[in-house]
Amino acid sequence: MKSINDNGPLPDEPCGRETPAATPPALHVLDCTIRDGGLMNDHRFEDRVVAAVHAACAASGIAYMEIGYRASRKDIATGRNGCWKYCLEEDIRRIVGDRDDAPKLSIMADAGKCDFREDIPRRTESVVDLVRVACYRHQLPLALEMVKDARDKGYETTLNLMAVTTIRDSELDETLPLLADSEADAVYVVDSFGALHMAETRRLVEKYLAALSPSGIRVGIHAHNNLQLAFANTLEAHAAGATWLDATMGGLGRGAGNCPMELLLGFLDDPRYRLPPVLRCVAETIEPMRAELGWGFDLPYMITGLRNLHPRSAIAYNAAEPGGDIGAFYTASIAESEAGSVRVLHPPGGTSP
Repeated sequence: MKSINDNGPLPDEPCGRETPAATPPALHVLDCTIRDGGLMNDHRFEDRVVAAVHAACAASGIAYMEIGYRASRKDIATGRNGCWKYCLEEDIRRIVGDRDDAPKLSIMADAGKCDFREDIPRRTESVVDLVRVACYRHQLPLALEMVKDARDKGYETTLNLMAVTTIRDSELDETLPLLADSEADAVYVVDSFGALHMAETRRLVEKYLAALSPSGIRVGIHAHNNLQLAFANTLEAHAAGATWLDATMGGLGRGAGNCPMELLLGFLDDPRYRLPPVLRCVAETIEPMRAELGWGFDLPYMITGLRNLHPRSAIAYNAAEPGGDIGAFYTASIAESEAGSVRVLHPPGGTSP
C-alpha cells in the first residue's frame, strides 16, 4: 500500500516480467474496543456488549479481539473495577463458550500491574491466544521477562512500548536492539498521547522495522485520536510497513478514542473483511453508549495532544462542572509541558502553538 502523500521518485528501471512478486507480510487487524474502551467506564461492560463485539469480530473476519486486561487483584477493593479489568477465564468463557478459531482472543498485561507468573496460566489451560505486554521504557526489563514468560507458556506475544512520543531518538537507539532480541511476535508504535503526525509516524515505523525485521519481528500501530489523526496515522503506518493494526468499534477508547474500525476496514476494502457486521455493532451497541461515556475528539483532548501530554488533565477537565475556562486550560497545558521539558511534536514546516 503506497502512502497517499508519497511523491518520491519512481524506480530507475521497471520490474521485469520474470521478477517474482514478493509475498506481502500477513496483515493482522486487532480490535481493542473492550480493553481500551474499558478505560472510560472502569471496565464495566455488560455481557451483551462484549458478546456483540465478539460476534462482530467473528462475522467480519477480524483476526484478533482484545477482550480486556489481565491484572492483579491483590490489594484492590472489591467492586472497584468491572470484570474486564481482570479477564478471568470463567468470565471470558461465559462470553465465548467453546469457541472456534475466529477471532483469536487477546489480553493486555501492564508491566507492574500483573502478577504474570500467577495470573497468566499456561496456554493449554486458557481460551486466550495472544498476550500483549504494555510498558513504559523504564519498565522494559520487566516487560521482556513477561514476554518470555508468556511465550514459554505457549502464547503469541506482542510488546507495546507506550508513550513513544516521550522517547528521544537516542533512547530508542538503545532500546530497539533489546526489543530485537525479545521473543515478541510484534512490537507496537504506541501513540499514547495522540500527539503523532503522519510524517513522524512513518519515520518511527521505518525505524522500528530497520531494527526489528532482521529478527523476524513485525511492527504494529496503536493510535489515539486527540488530533483527529488516529485513522490517518494508522494508514501511514501500514503504508510504511506496519502489519499489526489496532482499531476499535466507533473509535471507542480512552479520552479522544482510537482509530475507528469501521473506517479502517472500509478503507482497506479487502475481501477478507466484511464491513456490515461492524456497522451494525457500532450503530446498535457502541454509539448508544457515547453520551454516557463521552469518548471522542474535543478541545481538551486536542490540547493535550498538541502539547504531547498524558490526557489525565483533559479527563479531569471534562469530569469537572461545565463552564470551565478552555483558554486557561490551554495556558496551563503549555506551562505543564514546558515545566516537564516535554518534547512537543510538530509536522514539517509547522510552528509551535
